[in-house]
Amino acid sequence: MGISVFIVDRERTFADALAARLEAEPDVEVVAAVHGQSPPQCMFTGRQADVVLLDADLAGGAAVSLCAELAQRDTGPQVMMLSDNADAERIISALRAGASAWVCKGEPLRHLIDALRSVARGEAWLPPSAIREVLSLLLRDRERRDSDDSLLSLLTPREREVLACLAEGAGRHEVARRLHLSANTVRTHLQNLMAKLGVHSTLEAVALSQSLSTSAIVPGEAK
Repeated sequence: MGISVFIVDRERTFADALAARLEAEPDVEVVAAVHGQSPPQCMFTGRQADVVLLDADLAGGAAVSLCAELAQRDTGPQVMMLSDNADAERIISALRAGASAWVCKGEPLRHLIDALRSVARGEAWLPPSAIREVLSLLLRDRERRDSDDSLLSLLTPREREVLACLAEGAGRHEVARRLHLSANTVRTHLQNLMAKLGVHSTLEAVALSQSLSTSAIVPGEAK
């Protein structure tokens, strides 16, 4: 099954060139490529896509707003942010809005295509140069909240299993395969555990788990 993609970028030249290149991939179908500084959210009405490639540098924070709106949909697409830079604070804002990835436009195109396929599988993707700072900021934010152990005690055994798989680097589809669950059931568990942990993205949940001892998230240790 191919990956359907919707491209949103502020520059027509970039949007059209990216669409043409992705169409050359045997497993990618470009649903639409639109351009403009403030594309209307209604443009997605009636158009389904697996992944939205969204220009993170749209004017007035339009990208984060649009990402948050898409993330609220039950069958919403994965969102991959494209930007000219890899600012950690902006990456975190995008992740909290529901984005699954952040890719710098200056990277080789093959890098973007690899990221696209990973995101379509339900995995997260960040610029390698920004990962350390992003995780550091997320963990620092966690230190200002309630006890992590107390929060984890709110998770069900199944939610802990999902979190443990995520911490091992599994994407959503891999979690579903390992735990013999449907993709929709995994999505529900992810939404529930993120709400209980007070985080806004799977990456934040993973960052939290990395700051804890293994026994805190292993399902068999659940109280």
